Amino acid sequence: MKKIQVISIGLALSLWQTGLWAQPEPQEITLVSSPAAARKLVGRHKLNLQWIGSENWSEFGNIKVIDRQGIMLIRGQQTKGDDYLQIDGRILNIEDKQFTFQGKIVTRVSHINKGQSCERNGEMVFKITENRKYWRLQQMLNPCDPVTDYVDIFMR
Repeated sequence: MKKIQVISIGLALSLWQTGLWAQPEPQEITLVSSPAAARKLVGRHKLNLQWIGSENWSEFGNIKVIDRQGIMLIRGQQTKGDDYLQIDGRILNIEDKQFTFQGKIVTRVSHINKGQSCERNGEMVFKITENRKYWRLQQMLNPCDPVTDYVDIFMR
């Protein structure tokens, strides 16, 4: 019995040293400096990219923010025909009038970027300005075409 334990410990140490048995990175919890803002954010919301929404603002997408043991996740989409907006990521922090998330936003609009999809990756900020009832993506310049995208998440 002791011989098997020694071999097992030796094998584990060998795998650890070679990197073949790496510990998974712990996922950090979302930093919340405003619990009231976090309560507003968690749940389902309407989502809109101005190129996809109709003139009467009736064609919203949906987005959902969930709290998974202190880690806030965000995912949603808006579609109209072949055009779409997709958001998927993890919220890093929530402040009174803004939140930062890490993930991706993918858009496809027929008259932008020759109708090809455009992907943004990394940290992005959504912010409430003035007395508006929505968070707006602050990285508004489309990285694939010289246009401004208004990506909005509306409060319930």
